[in-house]
Amino acid sequence: MLQVSDLTVSYGQSEVIHGINFTANKNETLAIMGRNGMGKTTLFKSLMGILPLGKGSISLDGDEVGGKESYQRVHSGIAYVPQGRMIFPTLTVQENIETGLEKSKDKRIDDDIFALFPVLWDMRRRKGGNLSGGQQQQLAIARALVTEPKVLLLDEPTEGIQPSIIKDIANVLNEIRKLREITIIVSEQVLSFTLAIADRLIVIDKGRFIHEDLRANVDTAKISKYLSV
Repeated sequence: MLQVSDLTVSYGQSEVIHGINFTANKNETLAIMGRNGMGKTTLFKSLMGILPLGKGSISLDGDEVGGKESYQRVHSGIAYVPQGRMIFPTLTVQENIETGLEKSKDKRIDDDIFALFPVLWDMRRRKGGNLSGGQQQQLAIARALVTEPKVLLLDEPTEGIQPSIIKDIANVLNEIRKLREITIIVSEQVLSFTLAIADRLIVIDKGRFIHEDLRANVDTAKISKYLSV
C-alpha cells in the first residue's frame, strides 16, 4: 500500500533521514520505534509532504506521491495525526471532526466514527480545548479517519496520555483496521502499546533503520535496549 524507496530528508544542509526503504502492506500495522531525536517525526512529516524529500520516492497504492503537496496526499489517501494532536481548541468536537470532511461529498460524519469513539459523541458540543489529552487524541484520530484514508499515520499517539487511555487507543486502532482494512503506520516509544497493535516493528536510530522484526519474533529486551540507550 505504501512503498518508500531511498528516502532522504534534510534540514538546510543537514541530512536527517538517510536513504530509508520500507513497505507497509494493506491492512498491516507497522510501528517505527526510536528514542526522541532519532528521526521519527521528520520521517512522518516527509511522508505527509510537510517536509520536502531530498531524494527518493513515496508510492501510495502504486501512485507516486513524493512530489505532491500535503492536501494532494490527503486526497490520494494519506491521513496524518501529528505529535501533540494539534486539534483546534476553540472549535467544538463536532466542528473539529468536520474540518476533515473537506473532500467528502455530503460533509456528514459517518455514524461509525462516533461508534468507535463514543466519548466524542457525548462531548460533541464541547470545545476541543476542554478535553483531556486522551480525548484529544481520539478526536485527532477521528478527524483523520473521516478523510477515508488508505494509510493512517500516527506520530507518538501515546505521548502525555495515562496508561488506561493508552489501552483504549490500542483497542480502537485494532478495531479501525478490522473495520476499514487500512494500513496504519505509527511512531512510538512505548513498547507495550506497540506490541498490542503492530504486526511488524522497525527501529530507527539517527535517521537510519537498524532493526526490523515481526511482532511474533520480537525480543523485548533487545528492543527496550534500543529505546533506552
